[in-house]
Amino acid sequence: LTMDLTFEIQPKRRRRSNRSNNGDVHQVTGMELLPCEIILDIISRLPITSLVQFKFVCKAWHAITQDPSLVHHYNSISTLASNNPCLILHFDSPIRNQLYFVDLSAHEEDKDKVKKFQAPFQASLPEFDVVGSCNGLLCLSDSLYNDAIYVYNPFTGDYVELPKSVRYPDQEVVFGFGFHPRTEEYKVIKVVYYRNSKSSSYPRARRVIYLQSDVQVFTLGSHAWRSLGKSPYQLVRRPSEALVNGRLHFVSRPARKYYPARRLVSFDLGDEQFREVSKPDCGGLNRCNYHLAVLKGCLAAAVYGNYGKLEVWVMREYNVKESWVKEYNIGAYMPKGLKQILDKPCKIWKHTLNGRVVRVLGQLKNGEILLEYKNRILVSYDSKKGKFKDLVFQGLPNWFQTTLHMGSLNWIDTHIDM
Repeated sequence: LTMDLTFEIQPKRRRRSNRSNNGDVHQVTGMELLPCEIILDIISRLPITSLVQFKFVCKAWHAITQDPSLVHHYNSISTLASNNPCLILHFDSPIRNQLYFVDLSAHEEDKDKVKKFQAPFQASLPEFDVVGSCNGLLCLSDSLYNDAIYVYNPFTGDYVELPKSVRYPDQEVVFGFGFHPRTEEYKVIKVVYYRNSKSSSYPRARRVIYLQSDVQVFTLGSHAWRSLGKSPYQLVRRPSEALVNGRLHFVSRPARKYYPARRLVSFDLGDEQFREVSKPDCGGLNRCNYHLAVLKGCLAAAVYGNYGKLEVWVMREYNVKESWVKEYNIGAYMPKGLKQILDKPCKIWKHTLNGRVVRVLGQLKNGEILLEYKNRILVSYDSKKGKFKDLVFQGLPNWFQTTLHMGSLNWIDTHIDM
């Protein structure tokens, strides 16, 4: 197993067994007597942590989990049922980073426990960033050199390291990872901003302007990166925060000093084109104090107001400006656990919130909004009652950045030549 999971062995009834002609014992569990479609439907409703344990019960059950139709059916059931996600917690510890998780759809006794993944390539990637999550797959990038990139299913241990791409002496990189339903392809995008060799020899200023850029794309299943040329936008230096309709979404930097408007920009993983997306009618999107999210499959923008307040705008019909609606007004809130640690020395975190206290992560099955406060505390917000609830988990790391993840046995059957 690639997870730090503790399996409790419960007393079981004695199973009947049949001995085949070659002497092998075949255990009869009763599962074999059911029609295939019923078996798949039953298994597809298990939490991902239970499904991982299911595959190790016996050879026959392990064979069921290898059926490609199970992966497709499992993903379909998870989407239709709007199941609670797994929370991937990236712990940025010195020297060696760690990945933890909480399965919110697990059974009552397990959903409050934080468990740790043991990535098989961990020694080769001691410090990393989580680029994104899509259909049960995580994309991780080397945070030290922006060079090594892995696509990884943390619940099966399957992974692949992508080939190296073109690297520039002085560069900043914006990543994205996603899947397009029409082409049925997974792609990783790197928008590289860099300076030419002459300017890179001078000491770096406090704020460096990278005039050169190169958009690089890798399709999983291919053998090399492709360059799409120069980026038409200067994007904020953080990974894509929202994948909607096969499009990755980013926020642009101001075009000019005296024109501070920031654009919402999409990158279509199908035709590989950048496009502007209409913004809601709120002045905050011209400032830097906002971020993007996905709520019930729709693009959302969380805009910071005064005194820690937050407005959440949702685009109910994609790329229709009139469909932007201010869905939630979230008031100021200070979690109890955060009050106790604010006086302690502040840790330097790679993904600074620039003074922001709260980040919108997504929506739970019960309709509540999941919030992360200062990379320390997770909180659910009930918009109908206007109430906050601090979420308590056993073994939660002191510092973390949360990624919503739908656990799956999904994998891309591919071989990449390095």
